Amino acid sequence: MRGRQRVASREHMLGHDKDENLASVRIPNAKPSWQRSLRHVIVASLSSFLYGYHIGVVNETLESISIDLGFSGNTMAEGLVVSICLGGAFAGSLFSGWIADGVGRRRSFQLCALPMIIGAGMSATAKSLWGMLLGRLFVGTGMGLGPPVAALYVAEVSPPAVRGAFGGLTQIATCLGLMGSLFIGIPAKEIVGWWRICFWVSIIPATMLAIFMEICAESPHWLFKIGRTIEAEAEFEKLLGGVHVKPAMTELSKSDRGDGSDSVKLSELIYGRHFRVMFIGSTLFALQQLSGINAVFYFSSTVFESFGVPSDIANTCVGICNLLGSIIAMILMDKLGRKVLLLGSFLGMGLSMGLQVIAASSFASGFGAMYLSVGGMLLFVLAFALGAGPVPCLIMSEILPGHIRAKAMAICLAVHWVINFFVGLFFLRMLELVGAQLLYSSFGTFCLIAVIFVKKYILETKGKSLQEIEIALLAQEATTT
Repeated sequence: MRGRQRVASREHMLGHDKDENLASVRIPNAKPSWQRSLRHVIVASLSSFLYGYHIGVVNETLESISIDLGFSGNTMAEGLVVSICLGGAFAGSLFSGWIADGVGRRRSFQLCALPMIIGAGMSATAKSLWGMLLGRLFVGTGMGLGPPVAALYVAEVSPPAVRGAFGGLTQIATCLGLMGSLFIGIPAKEIVGWWRICFWVSIIPATMLAIFMEICAESPHWLFKIGRTIEAEAEFEKLLGGVHVKPAMTELSKSDRGDGSDSVKLSELIYGRHFRVMFIGSTLFALQQLSGINAVFYFSSTVFESFGVPSDIANTCVGICNLLGSIIAMILMDKLGRKVLLLGSFLGMGLSMGLQVIAASSFASGFGAMYLSVGGMLLFVLAFALGAGPVPCLIMSEILPGHIRAKAMAICLAVHWVINFFVGLFFLRMLELVGAQLLYSSFGTFCLIAVIFVKKYILETKGKSLQEIEIALLAQEATTT
């Protein structure tokens, strides 16, 4: 019955081709309405909210968790509770492309929500350290699966004119998740067992993601790629409106094949014909992490407390700067373009690290050092949120060819998680061995290398369809080989 309805829908659209052509003549520059796809993007952004929430949920609650579960004072155990989710995230991210291509984007979101629901429940009811670690590992797999699928989905369901702004929504959702977890965790030190509530609460948005995805649109790009053309047309009608279905399908057919036969081998991604675009994506994510951003997020409280600033105030300031920068980035993404925001962001981060170097030197002391260090850290977070935070996922989902997009994004984000893990693991140790000046100088140097890299390799994608970007990238490759 459902198949007959789709055929009827297609015949209805074909029967009205003349009317659509007349409409396109009347309004030749009409763009698809962004309101149609917004609700689908908002639901997808719940995965980013959950990612941010679970990154920050142990920040304020770790002390209470360690006391209740009997590992207080064991820094190795405390570190595992914080970081074991990164191992799960690496696994989830690594397989995300194959899952997204195998079951579709909508089902992938639901599979992302499932381990987050199970893991949060296991963490909330944990009676020992091992129960907590197992719960955090489950949650981590969902954390790793969510961001790459969200980047794919947003890129594939958004009209080109607002794709950057919609990509910025996922970053804002991550910020809100981080801030939400920090605020809800504040009573944990005063109320016995409150930390369990913090984990139970996260089940609500995870359940919403699983349920609401059932009524959201599937990616037309994925449907077309596996040969379900009629369904792809129906989803385009839902996302863009009937007038824009035929142009969207024509554009899609320029590069993607609808027979699902163009499977890609892992060897082709790592060292084969797609090496260049994989190199760009992996290097961009590597430079994002080598800039030191997660060292700042993980250990900002330590820096603030060294100057007598309470951790809750420190986390609030960092959260506000992150959110403010993300909102500005969303507004500017489709006006200034991705490349401009990346260049300005990495340059601002490099200058901010310069302030940290001066603060750690003998030239600054007392209040001067405090203002330089705290101010430099907040400026660093703000600059990151303006471009280096939201743009890499968005731009990679745009420049990767359709038939490799999901798997290639998975590998690029796996690089992100590996470097994220090692930066978090070795930051404090390196701080002891080489000192703040040399370490912050290294972070600043990577930021400046990122500026050069973006200038040379990143293609501007503002306002272009995914197929136009793919054709432009192929032309760029032809001129450099």
